[in-house]
Amino acid sequence: MAVTLHDTLDVKRDIKHYDFGMPFWEATRQKKLVIQYCRVAKKYQHFPRPVSIFTGRRRDIEWREVSGKGTVFSFTIAHRGPPAFQGVAPYAIASVTLDVGVNVIAGVVNCTAEELKVGMKVKPYWHPLQNGEHLLMWQPDRDAA
Repeated sequence: MAVTLHDTLDVKRDIKHYDFGMPFWEATRQKKLVIQYCRVAKKYQHFPRPVSIFTGRRRDIEWREVSGKGTVFSFTIAHRGPPAFQGVAPYAIASVTLDVGVNVIAGVVNCTAEELKVGMKVKPYWHPLQNGEHLLMWQPDRDAA
C-alpha cells in the first residue's frame, strides 16, 4: 500500500528575509528560481550569501535564473517535526542537485513515500504565500526522460 506523504502546504511558516537574499524572494513572486553565481569561479552557490563562497567578494556574485529541474541527491521522511509541523507527518524533505550543479533543500509534494528515490527527477512546485511570494518545494517531474 502506497503511503502518501503529507504536503505540509497548510503549515504556517514564519520566513525570515535578509537583504542580500531579497532577489531570490522577489523572483518567487513570478515563480522563478534565481541562484547566486560566482563569475570568477564559474559556479553557483545556494543558499544566498552576501559574498561569494569561492572568493569572499561581493562583487563576484550575480543572480541567474535557472529552471529548477534536478535530481534527488538525498531525502528524509520526517515522522515528527517542530511545533508548526506536529500532526502533519509523515512529510519529506529533499536535497536536490539542480541541473546547474548546486544543491537546494526543500519540501516534497505530490509524491508517495514509495515513489521518492535518490536519483528521481523533480521540478519546482511553487506554493503561494500570503505576501505574494512563493515557497519553493519539489514535485516529481513525470515528464523527464
